[in-house]
Amino acid sequence: MAPTQQQTKQAKAKLLSGGKPPKARVTRYLKRHSEPLLEENAKSALLLRGIRCNDAMNTVLKDLRSTKAPYSKLLTKNNIIVPFGDFEGQQSLEFLTTKNDCSLFAMASHNKKRPNNLTVGRMFDRRILDVAELGIVRYKSLKDYGGVPKKRVGSKPMMLFVGDRWDIDPNYGRLQNLLIDFHRGDAVKKIVLSGVDHVIVFTMVEDPDRVNDDAVWNNPIIHQRTYYCKLKKNPTGGRTPVPYLTPSGPDMDFTLRRTEFATPEVWEVANRQPTTNKTKKVKNRKTNMFGETVGRLHLERQDIDNMGGKKSKALRKVDKDEKEREKQEMEGELGKEMGEISAEFKQA
Repeated sequence: MAPTQQQTKQAKAKLLSGGKPPKARVTRYLKRHSEPLLEENAKSALLLRGIRCNDAMNTVLKDLRSTKAPYSKLLTKNNIIVPFGDFEGQQSLEFLTTKNDCSLFAMASHNKKRPNNLTVGRMFDRRILDVAELGIVRYKSLKDYGGVPKKRVGSKPMMLFVGDRWDIDPNYGRLQNLLIDFHRGDAVKKIVLSGVDHVIVFTMVEDPDRVNDDAVWNNPIIHQRTYYCKLKKNPTGGRTPVPYLTPSGPDMDFTLRRTEFATPEVWEVANRQPTTNKTKKVKNRKTNMFGETVGRLHLERQDIDNMGGKKSKALRKVDKDEKEREKQEMEGELGKEMGEISAEFKQA
């Protein structure tokens, strides 16, 4: 269990006031869970129930725990929490996520105004960053797919988003980022083909019958489908295996009801990367098509005319002849000038 902000402040205040410092084990624990990491671990999800929750939404939470395992924790008691427009409710969410060391959360609720409601969100610096409220229209649980192979525990999904509005509408673009963050699991550098065992597809469908009085489209329906992926040998003889998909669940159809995303300033701070993780660009070095490293050297401009170097015998002979010729020409010119001067002197 991670320490809360109040516990961290109390430990620091006790140390500054001159009290007895905490034990080394406690200090290491607080440092490990309070300071940011250069490479974050897999994000855990806290699954909890709202003020009222029916059996259908309880099934949704249980299936989310199964698909997110081992990075999920389910709370079975009802919580008097309203994530939108309630400061105390947001404080309760921040406390529970910090206490259970979870940076993602999903809360299920059901009432007359918003039936089958699922609120999904994520944290940053122990504060709520993004919250999206989803209204579930149709749901098919894992139990409805009996006898079908399921994903392995801890495996990473392949995710596909179908629809133009994912890229056009900024709200749905942020929802796409939130869904990827919720389902992605561990951050890995290499992918093993045997670990790719399920696919999650999010298809956005615009319903032409659901139109407002002002001829403005309502929120579209998003179909989430989960498939088990079995890689088999390519029948054409290629090296790349061919995937065979089998519906495995859970499947749901939902709409986006309310959102409360982070401001651009907070979003910029949340996306900031540490300088130690950035790879330094190597200048004047590149790799050609054959995999060879080619470098480029920059030197000062050289004065080739005045450079001294080893000369061959032929070149030395040519230089000697040129010097003798120049010497004879200079002597001839001097002789002519002396003759002209002596002739002028005689005339004078």
